Amino acid sequence: MGRRKGGIGIALVTGVMLVGATACGGSGGGSDKAGGSDAKASGAPASSSPSPTKPAGPPMLLDTITPQTGTTVGVAMPISVVFTDPVAAKARATVEKHLKVSASQPVAGAWHWFGDRRADWRPKNYWPSGTTVKVDADMNGVSNGNGRFGVRAYTHTFKVGDDVRAAVSVTGHTMKVTRNGSPVRTLSINAGSAEYPTWNGTMAVIDKEKEVHMTSCSVGISCDKGSPNFYDLTLPWDVHLTQSGTYVHYSTGDPNPGSGSARGSHGCVHLSMSDAKWFYDQVKQGDPITITGSPRAKASADNGYAAFNLGWDQWLAGSSAGEQTTSTL
Repeated sequence: MGRRKGGIGIALVTGVMLVGATACGGSGGGSDKAGGSDAKASGAPASSSPSPTKPAGPPMLLDTITPQTGTTVGVAMPISVVFTDPVAAKARATVEKHLKVSASQPVAGAWHWFGDRRADWRPKNYWPSGTTVKVDADMNGVSNGNGRFGVRAYTHTFKVGDDVRAAVSVTGHTMKVTRNGSPVRTLSINAGSAEYPTWNGTMAVIDKEKEVHMTSCSVGISCDKGSPNFYDLTLPWDVHLTQSGTYVHYSTGDPNPGSGSARGSHGCVHLSMSDAKWFYDQVKQGDPITITGSPRAKASADNGYAAFNLGWDQWLAGSSAGEQTTSTL
């Protein structure tokens, strides 16, 4: 919907690139991809290294790198790199070796490929709070295995902030928020209905907005204005969890969520107006929101930034270079 109807548009330089639906999601879209964005390759920070003269060939460019350089993110935030053209399987180990991750507190981690254009790096466990992280993507002369070669380098530096987490119990109608290991507040919530259950699992916050225009048509629930499941609303205090349309937010149709109302959503997590604003003010990109008790499966790891929904062995199965320890900044 281009932030309004039909899908989510692209915000370059100042935000993340989102290619998905803006609404509480229905049964579809489980493997929608989220690139995340700092900038198109032409606008991202680059080295002054010259383009290679050999080998000659069309350029291999990076479309986006997340997190945005200079930002502060949560402990569950992966590094996500999206290429403009497919990277062949035979070239991925070499490409990974040229995507160097350094940190002020060394951690073990690995890259994982989602298809042939997106590679995410996550630590084996959450990032330690306070860590500074640097990504050096030196693609000069590197082949993508399909006749293209890198012509430049990219550098991003970001920081891991306070360890803010939220644990949502669908059956208990609660969300428990902690900061740096200490309880902060327990909020009343409603999650998805039996027909439109909420995703289980851990989802790192993609982004947040003070208002989002949501439509049932954009996520394939209903385009029929006469349907009881039709909606076309602009709702406040929206924390974005999946590309298929899951948010934590306030809903005018469920103003007082909790076990007393037991009113199911179309997959989102509903908070009261005051709680939604409070939660919006607490969280940042990369903070983990873990949902349990829903009859639905865990969200796919590439449905936004749900990297920690894969066990470590599963994550390594999608890596070509394997586990590595970050260099020390």
